[in-house]
Amino acid sequence: MLRFALQRILATIPVLLIVAVIVFMILHLSPGDPAAIIAGDNATSSDLEQIRQSLGLDKTLIEQFAIWLTNVVQGDLGYSFFQRRPVTELIYQRLEPTASLALGTLALAVLIAVPLGTICGWRLGGWLDRFLTCFSVAGFTLPVFVTAYILIYFFSVKLGWFPIQGYHRLEGWDDVVPWASRLLLPWLALGMIYVALIARITRASVSEALTEDFVRTARSKGLDESEVLIRHALPNAAVPIVTVIGIGFASLIGGVVVTETVFAIPGLGSLTVDAVLNRDFPVVQGLVLFFGFAYVFINLLVDLSYIFFDPRIRY
Repeated sequence: MLRFALQRILATIPVLLIVAVIVFMILHLSPGDPAAIIAGDNATSSDLEQIRQSLGLDKTLIEQFAIWLTNVVQGDLGYSFFQRRPVTELIYQRLEPTASLALGTLALAVLIAVPLGTICGWRLGGWLDRFLTCFSVAGFTLPVFVTAYILIYFFSVKLGWFPIQGYHRLEGWDDVVPWASRLLLPWLALGMIYVALIARITRASVSEALTEDFVRTARSKGLDESEVLIRHALPNAAVPIVTVIGIGFASLIGGVVVTETVFAIPGLGSLTVDAVLNRDFPVVQGLVLFFGFAYVFINLLVDLSYIFFDPRIRY
């Protein structure tokens, strides 16, 4: 078990290094001169040269990468061109709304999808299974922003049950209700596709596990069908379910950008859009690096979780 964990942890090191190289090259392969962007239109050649020296752009590419990687290891992602603030500070300030949106979406999707997929895998061909098929088609077909506008129209404009846009920070117990009321529609809009994905994988995994020999043995011993399903079939179907949950959570990054823009949530997604539009390369670099590292870290946790769900790995 320890060997498996060490292998997975060591395997992430070259992946993280490749991510760092790609992120570093974003600044140097992008069109335009960062020094000219910072200096403005009225800058002289001496001003440009001074800015290049202060940014280290006058050094070789390898020297620049070594300096940049050293700063990244120390937690320094540079300064924003336009806001004149550290990138790490900007990310930290926008992290709470994005984490609330992503974690809430994942929790809602898992709570709905796993029981739904388990029941459908247990009762193949039933009315709930047919409903899941139709729901999955709708979930995979409708883009996130279309679902978001439909929810806003019915529940915010017509019924007036929820605020249309904005975010309320969670600072105490008194903030739970306004915090959740502003995030429920984004959770539903972003979670629809993940409910469909996780439920379909759960259905397929459970239905396959129910055909195995150990399930027939459990039934022959006189165990209740619910006990067979929960104690035997579902644990053996857990590995693909956990895998798709982890991949889905890592893939929330793309959906977060769209959802935060539609609902005017001041998170990392809206910060990414603003940085791209303003050509604020240090912020773009920092965000891509953060998202890349988060993706690798989540996949590492998924790999390590196999130790607990699959006893064969422990041996």
